[in-house]
Amino acid sequence: MTGERWAGRRLTVQGWIRLVLALMVLLVVAGAGVGAALLQRTATVTDHLLLDVEPAQTEAYRLQAALVNQETGVRGYAIAADRQFLAPYTQGRSDETHAVARMRALIGDRPELLGDLTTVEKRAADWRRTYAEPLVDGVTPGEPRTLDAATAERGKKSFDLIRGASARQIDGLAAAVADGRDQLASSRTFRDLVLSAMVVVFLLTGVVLTVLIRLLVTRPLDDLRIATRRVAGGDFDHAITSGGPLDLTAVARDVENMRQRIVAELDASREQRETLARQTADLDAQAVELRRSNAELEQFAYVASHDLQEPLRKVASFCQLLEKRYSDQLDDRARQYIDFAVDGAKRMQILINDLLTFSRVGRVNDARLPVDLDQTLGKALANLESAVADSGARVDRPEELPQVVGDPTLVTMLWQNLVGNAVKFRHPDRPPHVRVTCERDPEEPGSWRLCVTDNGIGIPAEFEDKVFVIFQRLHSRDAYGGTGIGLALCKKIVEYHGGRIWIDTAYTDGTRFCFTIPSTETADTLHDGTEDKALI
Repeated sequence: MTGERWAGRRLTVQGWIRLVLALMVLLVVAGAGVGAALLQRTATVTDHLLLDVEPAQTEAYRLQAALVNQETGVRGYAIAADRQFLAPYTQGRSDETHAVARMRALIGDRPELLGDLTTVEKRAADWRRTYAEPLVDGVTPGEPRTLDAATAERGKKSFDLIRGASARQIDGLAAAVADGRDQLASSRTFRDLVLSAMVVVFLLTGVVLTVLIRLLVTRPLDDLRIATRRVAGGDFDHAITSGGPLDLTAVARDVENMRQRIVAELDASREQRETLARQTADLDAQAVELRRSNAELEQFAYVASHDLQEPLRKVASFCQLLEKRYSDQLDDRARQYIDFAVDGAKRMQILINDLLTFSRVGRVNDARLPVDLDQTLGKALANLESAVADSGARVDRPEELPQVVGDPTLVTMLWQNLVGNAVKFRHPDRPPHVRVTCERDPEEPGSWRLCVTDNGIGIPAEFEDKVFVIFQRLHSRDAYGGTGIGLALCKKIVEYHGGRIWIDTAYTDGTRFCFTIPSTETADTLHDGTEDKALI
């Protein structure tokens, strides 16, 4: 098995396919060569038999007939002394010459048959030289005679030698024909056996190659498939290994690396799931605590809006009644003290109202409606109409503002605080000039960037974060009134709508507040996350 794996890993699947095809081609070429050789051998034997030996046998019979015709013509001429009886002799000699020449051409490569032909040819020449020609020369034309017994016997003996040589020649050719037919039959039998053996070898080679492919390619593929299905079935700790060709080994190694990565990711996922479970439990506990805190906040809001403000209203009212009834009995200091008390009560009421407003952002005001920024800006400017008129302020606004999704009341409060601050913190040497701009946010294409720019006293860069903290003031109450909640409220409103707010410190001719608010297309996806932040 080790040697098999080692051999299988030396080639890829494509390499094995090429090797199998090469072996098949080699077998086909070798089989074609052997078959061609056998067919050529059979054709050679057949051609030699049909084109040489058998025609030579036919010519031998013709030669024998030509010799017999010569003997008949000589004997008839000797008896009849008529020249016309020499025609068979003359024709026989011509036929003999033609048959001998033809036979020499056909059996020139067979010495034994050529020797028989030479013997027949020599016996015929001796017969003509010793018997036929002297007998013909001794005949007087027109004088028939009877051959004596001695001459006839001598001629018979001389021609019998020709007959014997001719018979041996014919027997030799018959034996050559029989031998050629035996060779042809043997060659055909051998050819059939070899071709059959080649077919068997070809089939066996195909079976062997199929078994090798099964052992070296298919089985490793099956092992890899079984291993991967086992891992896919949930047994992630099962190591994937595979032998076979190089590419299958590489695939198995890559799959094993993937399995290890998946196992590592699963372990990390389990740890993350456990961590998330713990975090979920903590969040559930925090949610319970948040609901409790919200309930307490609701109670506080109720108390602040009713129980706390009622005593303040009584304090302010009775102080004012005290000043009205006993004003002639009070000196300037007493009246000043009463004014301080009334002012403190009023400022406490304003502070409580601002705190209520701050706490209600995202809790009480939770509308998700189409908001026309141009319309809300108009409402804010209407609320600030007296302050704008008293300060002589000029407000420049865009011709058109987009529509977003949010709470119209909160957006109006946002505009009112930002424009109100621009009018409030004006420069003593020039009238306020407020400019509102709107454009697509280059950092967040799905949001609008809106800026409120004034020419007021400005905010130093070191306080750009401090101004958004609740109750943080940069000036005394005597210089500028207020509770210090306005910008913190602006930040909370902007974050509730999924945006951000900041001071553009690059602008030095006053103050520029910029904030972003998601466009209508992206506002819904941000609501869920900002809602929880607004409740905390």
